[in-house]
Amino acid sequence: MTKRILSGIQPTGNLHLGNYLGAIKNWVALQNDYECLFCVVDLHAITVPQDPIHLIQSTRETVATYLACGISADDASIFPQSMVAEHSELMWILACHTPLGWLNRMTQFKEKAGKQKDQASMGLYAYPVLMAADILLYQATDVPVGEDQKQHLELARDIAGAFNRHYKKDLLTIPEPRIMGAATRVMSLRDGSSKMSKSDVSDASRIHLKDSDDEIIQKIKKARTDSGSFPSDSKELDGRLEVQNLLNIYLALSGVDVQTVYAEFGGRNFSDFKNHLADVCVENIGPIREKIHRLMDEQQYLDSIIQKGTAKAKVLAQDTMRDVKKTVGLCNF
Repeated sequence: MTKRILSGIQPTGNLHLGNYLGAIKNWVALQNDYECLFCVVDLHAITVPQDPIHLIQSTRETVATYLACGISADDASIFPQSMVAEHSELMWILACHTPLGWLNRMTQFKEKAGKQKDQASMGLYAYPVLMAADILLYQATDVPVGEDQKQHLELARDIAGAFNRHYKKDLLTIPEPRIMGAATRVMSLRDGSSKMSKSDVSDASRIHLKDSDDEIIQKIKKARTDSGSFPSDSKELDGRLEVQNLLNIYLALSGVDVQTVYAEFGGRNFSDFKNHLADVCVENIGPIREKIHRLMDEQQYLDSIIQKGTAKAKVLAQDTMRDVKKTVGLCNF
């Protein structure tokens, strides 16, 4: 069986360091060993209101960011989810095989809808089924996920298993999670208990991949730590969430061994470590930022990448839907 990766990010504003370290940087490492499909999940984005013009622009910018971070359009298929209609088609079929009880257990709907769940859209409630369709449509064997996405992947596995058992055939591949890296879940620079997020009110809570060098340096300098000194070993990290987060970011960007970091900075003021961390962030993010800007000036090139990726994705999607329709008993001639 072909080893295949499927993953994607919503085009809802500037991508940040958490998107890079938690997802895209890991995709770059996987693209030589797997057949990879990296989509821009614009259908997921419209579960909440979007400005249409901004959404299209953000979709192109997300494609540009994938490329700027090192995803190769020659090795991977890069495309907007909405340009492959089979995503929505398979989602409906799978929804008809998904018990409401499974969706009621999804914690992210409760978090996003909050006290206004009666006013939330059906799309927001059912989008885990669309996420399952995204994965199963391409018979993905592996899915890179952060800790907070494991529940959705488990649902995809449950849905695939239920579908296969119902029709007594192994049609849909049951994917395996891949959790990678030192910073699979990058936290806010202002609150170590909250994930770095585009929706956080404070811009100081995150580092955008388009931030200037000065903005990056200032955000790192102002990042919350505590009154203690830099830890000398893992025992001194207990309960120090913000410190753990900054250390994880440093490890992920620098590639330095954690024991080396403890030996160099243990017992020292946090300002010394932050200066080094800021330098590492600028060194990694600066080239990405500049390439994003260059690519956004080449709309025709970006659109050609999208068209190429969409065409490759459609071949796989249509193969799966042909088998699914035949299995379910839907006309397909």
